[in-house]
Amino acid sequence: MTRHKDTSDLMKQIDENLRRVYQETDKTEVPDRFKDLLDKLRTQDTPND
Repeated sequence: MTRHKDTSDLMKQIDENLRRVYQETDKTEVPDRFKDLLDKLRTQDTPND
């Protein structure tokens, strides 16, 4: 029974850590150089009429 509880506690801890990392990443602003690169790529993909 304690082994199941240990596994459950471990899974809960992993889940909490993953959520914390994701939340921190989600709040991070995309750097300007990446935004510029995305703009350039979009421009290349746009057909010239």
